[in-house]
Amino acid sequence: FISSRGNEYFCEIDEDYLTDRFNLTGLNADVQYYQYALDLVTDVFDLDCDDDMREAIEKSARHLYGLVHARYITTTRGLAKMVPLPNPPSYALLTGHQMQLEKYKKTDFGKCPRVICGGHPLLPTGMSDNAHVQSVKLYCSKCEDLYNPKSSRHANIDGAYFGTSFTNILYQVYPALVPEKSKGRYSPKVFGFKVHASAALERWQDERRLEMVRRLKALGVNAAFPGDVDDAVVDDEMDEDDEVGYEGLGAE
Repeated sequence: FISSRGNEYFCEIDEDYLTDRFNLTGLNADVQYYQYALDLVTDVFDLDCDDDMREAIEKSARHLYGLVHARYITTTRGLAKMVPLPNPPSYALLTGHQMQLEKYKKTDFGKCPRVICGGHPLLPTGMSDNAHVQSVKLYCSKCEDLYNPKSSRHANIDGAYFGTSFTNILYQVYPALVPEKSKGRYSPKVFGFKVHASAALERWQDERRLEMVRRLKALGVNAAFPGDVDDAVVDDEMDEDDEVGYEGLGAE
């Protein structure tokens, strides 16, 4: 499973973790053919079945491995296998540390596409802990933003196989891994001269004001911005957005 193409984001789960039933609590309700799938993952499967049944069990085994993986990578051993640890606390973690150090250097999870981040390594994370909700995303700890994987094979991985807690636990347990935040920002220029910040701010304020007036008029409320917005301008803007619905003043 780990060596298959598209599964490079996963780490190998220790066998003793897989065989401890406490770590699997509650998963039997989420996985079809749970016991057969567990036997297949732990390499004790010996059921004689047809090809269709075998394929269904293998699919359940992959799903089970992913759900267990989300739990495993939040443990000490799992963190050590996902990213390199500074000064591993014990020899038991040393092998996993050395192996993943090379994996991290090669940026197997990808590099941040934001130019100012300078190719900072990404980490996989999920948007939900429930399966079949959203695919895996890549988190950059430098700009603190999320990105979609470039490969379609990786983009189809369920985000629940990494969970929402992995990156947060990682940086809380090992704060030395937290990078310096990106301070630089793109500065728009015209013929080499920076665009004045106040001009951009005024444009933004005008757009927000016009949007608010448009929403008020759509609700039948008389706009209270005297002298700021021409009704004709608002009407023209509303004609362009006839198909837009507004649920209330607090909707975004």
